[in-house]
Amino acid sequence: MHFDATFYAFVALVILLAGFVYIKLPGKVTGYLDDRATNIRRELEEARRLREEAQSVLAEYQRKRREAEAEAQSVLDSAQAEAARITAAANVEIADMIARRTKAAEIKIAQAETQAIAEVRSLAADVAVAAAGKVLAGRVSGAAADTLIADGIRVAKEHLN
Repeated sequence: MHFDATFYAFVALVILLAGFVYIKLPGKVTGYLDDRATNIRRELEEARRLREEAQSVLAEYQRKRREAEAEAQSVLDSAQAEAARITAAANVEIADMIARRTKAAEIKIAQAETQAIAEVRSLAADVAVAAAGKVLAGRVSGAAADTLIADGIRVAKEHLN
């Protein structure tokens, strides 16, 4: 029998495959592939769990952001209300101060007017007494004249002041 190269290649292939089966290579390859599939499945589960956790954390932060925005708006609203209240109070105080100062100025003007009138009356009384003294001095003379003039001046001052 004559064997060619194809026959020897076939025999070598059968021996090689028998060797693979003898050393349990298909079981090892299958085990390796099973382990690899298990690792991939585990990594996918871990990735899914991490994604869900990230989504829950994102939702929590969005909720906290909304709460912070609402609180900031509340603080802003209360600050604006407080500013309006302070402005209103300041306007009332300014109006009261203006009223008090106006009243004080009116009182000072009235006092100055009263004082001016009193000074004019006093000056008029002094002038009238002096004029009366000159008139009486011209008409009456002597010691009786001096007594009459002094009494007249004293009485006129009492009545005019």
